[in-house]
Amino acid sequence: MPPTSTGRTIAVSGTASGIGRTLAGLLRDRGDTVIGVDLRDADVCADLGTPEGRAAAVAGVLDRSGGTLDGVVACAGVSGPTPLTVTVNHFGAVALLDGLRPALARAERPRAAAVGSISGTQPVDEDVLRACLDGDEPAALAAAAKVIEGGAGNRLYPSSKSALARWLRAASVSPEWAGAGIPLNAVAPGVVRTPMSDPLFADEKMREVMDRAVPMPLNGYAEPEVIAEALAWLISPANSHMAGQVVYVDGGAEATLRGPGVY
Repeated sequence: MPPTSTGRTIAVSGTASGIGRTLAGLLRDRGDTVIGVDLRDADVCADLGTPEGRAAAVAGVLDRSGGTLDGVVACAGVSGPTPLTVTVNHFGAVALLDGLRPALARAERPRAAAVGSISGTQPVDEDVLRACLDGDEPAALAAAAKVIEGGAGNRLYPSSKSALARWLRAASVSPEWAGAGIPLNAVAPGVVRTPMSDPLFADEKMREVMDRAVPMPLNGYAEPEVIAEALAWLISPANSHMAGQVVYVDGGAEATLRGPGVY
């Protein structure tokens, strides 16, 4: 039975497509008010890849919400071997969550979540990762440029998602989040059928590489509704005590790749 609507107000980034769009529809169907953030086709149109765009996103959400939010979900992300993968996936997500945290603190039962990835468990570029965790965007961009020049641009996506997960685990138990009664968690999907993953499915060789990198013994590839349902629970009032968890909704990929010794 679906949760009973409480008429909550939720900000969701990445609502123009994929998981973000699916989540926004799910929440609206349950009676919640969703403030969508994206480059286009959203309530608040802003570029999370730039500091100015992030500030505009936060200001736009605060204006539409009246300064109080029951939930925030950072869904927006890109996957290509470009600097945008770092600026949007890590710095954009962190800025949105941190920027809207005071609005969450004003709500009775606030919740927050982000979309990570099974890729966050894969090899990363240590310079990119460290710069992200230091909050040094210029250094992260410089490191990303070196990675791309060296032909290892495919490491930027796992680097960005690993950095986001590590930031989230540290922030979640801080006075600003747990101390303010705001559960902060993430869902880490495996392979999900979205517009972002369409090119991988279109190329047979890339699909084979993807299947080796992300084995999903339980029911195979996921539809975006699967991830949206998990996110909806994480930001529901029912989730009162989960903090700093990266929940792998991945068909068993993480358990397969890292084995029983990691738990």
